[in-house]
Amino acid sequence: QVQLVESGGGLVQAGGSLRLSCAASGTIFSINSMAWYRQAPGKQRELVAIITSGGRISYADSVKGRFIISRDNAKNTAYLQMNSLKPEDTAVYYCKANLITQQRSLLDYWGQGTQVTVSS
Repeated sequence: QVQLVESGGGLVQAGGSLRLSCAASGTIFSINSMAWYRQAPGKQRELVAIITSGGRISYADSVKGRFIISRDNAKNTAYLQMNSLKPEDTAVYYCKANLITQQRSLLDYWGQGTQVTVSS
C-alpha cells in the first residue's frame, strides 16, 4: 500500500505565505513525478505545479512567480511554498504522485487534501 500525507494548510491573510508538504510512504519502488492540484468550491480540480524525478518543473499561469514546488527524493516528499497569497488561491490542495510500486505497477496516488484559506 502507498500513502500520501499532506500537511501545512491553514488560514492566512492576503499577501501571506504557507508551505505545504506531501510525504509518500509504503511499497514504493520509485516516484516519477509529484504534483499539487487544487479545487475551489464549485470549480474543477486544477493542476497547480508539477515536478519530475529529473527536476523538471511546470506551473499554472495563475501561480507563476508566487509558488515554488520542490521535492526531497530521499524522503519521498514534495513541498509547495506559496507566497503572496490571494483570496482566489483559497481551495483544497491535493498532492498526487505518479509512481512505480514495488510490484512494478505504474499508478497515481492522491493525498487526502489540505484546506488553504486566504482572507482579504
